[in-house]
Amino acid sequence: MADFDVAIIGAGAVGLAAGYACAKRALNVLVLEQAPHIGAGVSSRNSEVIHAGLHYATGSLKARLCVTGRRALYPFLADHNVAYAKSGKLIVATQESEIPALERLARQGEINGVEGVRWLSGEEARALEPQLNAVAALLSEESGVFDAHGYMAALQGEIEAHGGAVVLSSPFEGAHAQDGGYAIQVGGEAPTQVSAVRLVISAGLGAQDCARKIEGFPAARVPALHFGKGNYFALHGVKAPFARLIYPPPIPGALGTHYRRDLGGVARFGPDLEWVDHEHYSVDPARAAGFYETVRRFWPALPDGALQPDYSGIRPKLHGPGEAQGDFVIDDASAHGLANLVCLFGIESPGLTSSLAIGEEVADRLGI
Repeated sequence: MADFDVAIIGAGAVGLAAGYACAKRALNVLVLEQAPHIGAGVSSRNSEVIHAGLHYATGSLKARLCVTGRRALYPFLADHNVAYAKSGKLIVATQESEIPALERLARQGEINGVEGVRWLSGEEARALEPQLNAVAALLSEESGVFDAHGYMAALQGEIEAHGGAVVLSSPFEGAHAQDGGYAIQVGGEAPTQVSAVRLVISAGLGAQDCARKIEGFPAARVPALHFGKGNYFALHGVKAPFARLIYPPPIPGALGTHYRRDLGGVARFGPDLEWVDHEHYSVDPARAAGFYETVRRFWPALPDGALQPDYSGIRPKLHGPGEAQGDFVIDDASAHGLANLVCLFGIESPGLTSSLAIGEEVADRLGI
């Protein structure tokens, strides 16, 4: 008999959401995390934005799971007393040539079933945000910001309240199929082996390495990993200029460098997109020049010297420079041939917004 019904590798937002979805189904859940605390990777280094679902291709996992996940997220946050602000988002055209991109977004949002989207003239946008430079804008009323760490703590609490366990400082060293499930090797200060009927890989930047450590996992099903670093700069010495999220039209591979006022009232800009070949999180102050240029398109009053390096994150992208933006990859037995195994690759934005829906998707893929 296996020690656990489900073992999940990775205690970021998506891994914890998968654990929550399985625990709600009365299964005995184990979540293993190599770091000494939850949410130490991709989940701790993002914008904490709740996306409405406008930007994602018709029929994609990103489109479906973002909309479903966002609709589930606000009630979860409210029920668990996790801080959030449904601030709304303005996606702005700062010149006439950008209006077609907004029109495409509006059509995509309608296809994706996104509610609360309105077209605004430049005058209407400036009535909402007087410092904004815009000739037109889309208002997404369902967008917002939230406390991602509080959210993950609530997910951990739910897993534990349902009898599951989240075990930290416990790196995944490998797994192989055995009668009744998987034998899982766990490293750390006290290496051990546990068994589980079902196994989920939700390891962010480490997902590919984890998949390669599963005996019999086909190498052809491990996608290439590209590090899409996003840098952030914070506004210093100036009051936050906007109440709402401010986004430009999307750029290839990302949503574009945007503005947000976090829950503490601090104004932050980012992320940009910097392709790197290894994991590092320093922010080069020289990148501020590109931020000034980008931000002043929608906020001309940005003073010189007001942007200071803040933090960075790395997206686990499945496409490289010049390649088409990809979808989430959620592989089950139909893809890799191993029963009771789900592997998640390329869970970048909007993975945080989508996390509750991804968790339900994982549970469904496991046949729970």
